[in-house]
Order: sequence, then C-alpha cells, then structure tokens
Amino acid sequence: MTAHDEKIRALRDPRWAALQNRDPQADGRFVYAVRTTGVYCRPACPSRLAKPENIEFHDTAGAAERAGYRPCKRCRPDEESGASPRTRTVTDLCRFIEAAQTTPSLAELAARAGWSPYHLQRTFKAVTGVSPRAYAEAHRARRVRQGLANGASVTDTLYEAGYNSNGRFYAQSNQMLGMTPTQYRAGGSEADIRFAVGECSLGAILVAQSEKGVCAILMGDDPHSLVQELQDQFNTANLIAGDRLFEDIVARVVGFIEAPRTGLELPLDIRGTAFQRRVWEALQKIPPGQTLSYSEVAHRIGSPKAVRAVARACAANRLAGAIPCHRVVRNDGGLSGYRWGVERKRILLERESDDRPVLAL
Repeated sequence: MTAHDEKIRALRDPRWAALQNRDPQADGRFVYAVRTTGVYCRPACPSRLAKPENIEFHDTAGAAERAGYRPCKRCRPDEESGASPRTRTVTDLCRFIEAAQTTPSLAELAARAGWSPYHLQRTFKAVTGVSPRAYAEAHRARRVRQGLANGASVTDTLYEAGYNSNGRFYAQSNQMLGMTPTQYRAGGSEADIRFAVGECSLGAILVAQSEKGVCAILMGDDPHSLVQELQDQFNTANLIAGDRLFEDIVARVVGFIEAPRTGLELPLDIRGTAFQRRVWEALQKIPPGQTLSYSEVAHRIGSPKAVRAVARACAANRLAGAIPCHRVVRNDGGLSGYRWGVERKRILLERESDDRPVLAL
C-alpha cells in the first residue's frame, strides 16, 4: 500500500477526527501508533501529531504492543486503570475508605500507603480527581441514596453511612440529595419541578426549576426530546408544566442565552458529584469572552492529570450557559465536545466576544 493510500485510509477512519481534535473523551476508546517512531499514544497526547500516512489505529494498548509499538513516555497510554503501582495503591485506599465505618484520617491513609500525608494527598487527587475527604463524602452520599432508596429509615441510613450526628447529616442532606431525606425515601414524589419549553435563536430550549432554583437549561432541535431528557434526569420528581408566572423565568433565561454577557440573575439548583461541582465552580469563574482548555481547568482545580474527568464533567452539565462549559476548548483553541452541539458552542462564544458578530443557527 502506498503512502497516499495509507493517508486516505487514515483520513477516512472515523477515529481521525477525534485524534485531530485531541478529544480527551476519546481516551480509552482507542490508541494511535506512529510508524516512523514506533511509539503509540492516547488520542489526547500533547505530542505533535504525525502525518496521517504514518498513523495506524488500535483498539487497545495491548493490540498496539502486539504490533510492535512501545508506549509514549509523555501520555503513558499503557497505564490504564489499576496498571501503575500508584494507581493500585490509590485503588486500595479507595476500597479501605469505602469499608470504613468512619472516615479515615489523612494520617491513617498515609500509614497504610507508606507515603507521607502530603504525597498521599497530592497523588490521591491526581488519580481520582478529588481529595481523600471528598472521596469519602461522595461515597457516604452514595450509601445514603442507596439506603433511602431501599426503604431504610432516615436514622438507620445516616448512621449506617457513617454520620455520627443528626445535625451534621441534615446540614448536608439537601445539597446531597436535592430534596429532604424523607422526600428522597419516598422516591422523590414530593419534589416538584416546574418546566416549560420555548424557542430561541439556537433552537428549542427547556427551562426547569425546583424549589432551590433553576435545575436544568436544555437546548436542542426537538422539544419532545428535551422533555424526555428532563424526565430521564428527574425520573422520580413530580414534573409540572409551568404557569404564566413561570414564563417570566423562561424569558429571562432566553434573554441570557441571546446575550450571555448580561448574566443570569436567578438562583441555581446545581446537583452533581463532588468532583463535578469543583469543575463547574471553576467554569463559572471564567469571564465571558474568555476560554480555557480542558487541561487548564484541570490545573485550576488542583488535579492536573484529570483532563478526561474534566471533559466528562463538562458533558454532564445540564445548565447550558449558566455553567459555561462552552468556554472550555481544546489545547489549540479549537472547538469540540459540546453537549448541545459544537455549532451552538461557537455561537455562544461569538456572542460573548466584543469583536465578533452574533450569528444564528
């Protein structure tokens, strides 16, 4: 096969677009190998991209190594989950935290790993994206949700999850569950969420609000699909079509989407894991008209190696515009990976820029 044929084959491969965009969400789906260097890499490897005629794709790191390639020392594509010694140690610590009745101290975890507390804190965060304490809190939240969903009493659930006082549990329960423990135990049937679907220049837009604030801003081409998405995301809540008073909230959200620089002065009901909330808080600090790369966001939250996790948190965002995941771009400034479509991402960024025209779909 000629070099031209190899080039055409690479360019026609559906994985080429993800590689060219350095899409962090493609990591784990495949690796690419470079014939001229004998090295294989992750799709998001920051190394200079080789010519397409010199690239071949493999489904796994093992397949690339069987073909005679060695792992890149920069992106370490062979260090999958559990592969490296430090990852195995952190995994063991995660299991230890999950099995403990009360949250282990940093000193206890450091002694178990044979590391200093400082090294443990830094390494644990680099591997998991969160601190040991945040991981423990997230695990306790999962135990609470599971216990309440299985019909256990609130008192039994909180002590089983490791809370040693009612006050501390109830102080965190609303943020943890998005409703009171009693409502969650009843399947969330008492949690009312009002919603309405409208139109904006970017297509259909759905706005939903709980008692705490706006909990969803969804965009798309099909209004019925947006309603189905809301039902899937809040499948235990009581969904209520918004009345005329709610139309004012929808109008304010639409106005914000049309002119993002004006800001959205509405309370938000932000629900997510501890790591997701850290990412989303960082996104809310990006000024309109500015962008950050996925790796820059990872550095800002103190987890420089959690680039893929940052991308997943952006994809999980259900508050379009209000949590500005559209302001996160590739390392080269290119656009990729937007839940509501790259074209909408481009338009939102243009609307936030002083020197670019406002364009509609």
